[in-house]
Amino acid sequence: MNFAEKTINALADLYQKNSCTQKEVLESLATAVKSKDRDSRQIHAYIAPETAQPRHRKADKSSKLWGIPIAVKDNICVEREEITCASKILKGFISPYNATVIDKLLDAGAVIYGRTNMDEFAFGSSCETSTYGPTRNPRDPECVPGGSSGGSAASVADHTAVASLGSDTGGSIRQPAAFCGVVGMKPTYGRVSRYGLIAFASSLDQIGPITKDVRDSASLLSVIAGYDPKDSTSADIPVPDYTALLGKSIKGFKIGIPKEYVEGIDNPELRKKLVEEPKKIFESLGASVETVSLPHTRYAVSVYYIVAPSEASSNLERFDGVRFGYREAGASTLLDLYEKSRGTGFGAEAKRRIILGTYSLSSGYYDAYYLKAMKVRTKIKQDFDQAFKKVDLLLTPTAPGGAFKLGEKSKNPLEMYLSDIYTISANLAGVPALSIPGGLIGEKKMPLGLQLVGKPFDEATLYQAAYAFEQATDFHRQLGNVK
Repeated sequence: MNFAEKTINALADLYQKNSCTQKEVLESLATAVKSKDRDSRQIHAYIAPETAQPRHRKADKSSKLWGIPIAVKDNICVEREEITCASKILKGFISPYNATVIDKLLDAGAVIYGRTNMDEFAFGSSCETSTYGPTRNPRDPECVPGGSSGGSAASVADHTAVASLGSDTGGSIRQPAAFCGVVGMKPTYGRVSRYGLIAFASSLDQIGPITKDVRDSASLLSVIAGYDPKDSTSADIPVPDYTALLGKSIKGFKIGIPKEYVEGIDNPELRKKLVEEPKKIFESLGASVETVSLPHTRYAVSVYYIVAPSEASSNLERFDGVRFGYREAGASTLLDLYEKSRGTGFGAEAKRRIILGTYSLSSGYYDAYYLKAMKVRTKIKQDFDQAFKKVDLLLTPTAPGGAFKLGEKSKNPLEMYLSDIYTISANLAGVPALSIPGGLIGEKKMPLGLQLVGKPFDEATLYQAAYAFEQATDFHRQLGNVK
């Protein structure tokens, strides 16, 4: 038996019934990874899977996640493990400490197992910019798994992980979850500590779970969420038990569909599966669905690609070939060392974003670009505030369609950036958003994702609505996600 096919909660039940041991589970997982993910010609969800070593702490068997293996994206620090953000410039860097989310998982009895592949420094929407080579979509290896948390989503979909952690700056948990047919949650900004997450854009980044079903996502977020004094942006707000409302009726819920998100969907099949059918399902569950407006949505991509690269250019200054990781040989001066190490250590997309961000922050352009983008960002947040005065949550597509082919958009950065058109706004506004399976499309039956967006710190409502939808459909079972 491949225990990685089980959900968190199903595996926990097996433990409680003494139907398996932690050793058996880890041996089963190692076998699955070795057979299905041993090199870059396969799905390649993991970075160096042959070196993966289980990490756990002594914990009571009644602990929430006792014995549950969790895979971790390669930008989250695990003490005494190499962390590279899938970039050459960090090769050889060993983390001296655990991220707060890792300590929380270990304290809850979880086992940290394996580092998942990603777009370099989380710059990408396809998991193709990794220095280790691309990850492939388990549903069709000729397609991308989404990004930047492509390895985290692919490992869960391919049953080489029970669950995983990813990070989301503009859709990097939700879009790969949609493409791989699994569940991905981006919590409210400040809900989960960023301490130990190597920063991309500090005002946008959030760590979150990628799981096989909604209950697992709620269980995992209940453990990793909470205030952390080590993170100055962490919110000191109580964390509810997110599983408590699962199964409760959503009768009376008011759900809004932003007209700006759906008016451009011309494909009849996509419109049916991403808008019309979900609307009918939620109405059959007792919710009312109405159209709302988020008028500044059309500026979201432009704002994001000023704000995020600007913050990235500042955060990536520290990687200079002196203090961390890779250092190019043969430099004659300190400046030469910087230029050679950064020139060969960073990939093309990382360089592109550093240049974009540096330009936006430069003297003479700061007011015209960065400052103006931040003002429009405020307008985008106000759109959500106004919408949530009328409705409890929003329903949108997660992505414009299913997964695209490897290499299809890699030569056109703007086309690639538009892959996140439906997810970016939630990061700019700091609100929680959850992607759930929404059916299949095309001859190869590729997954589609539906996105639920909620009020700040109201992840519980998203889970309640998502669980009701999940139980009313079999989308999460159509691809064999839940057994």
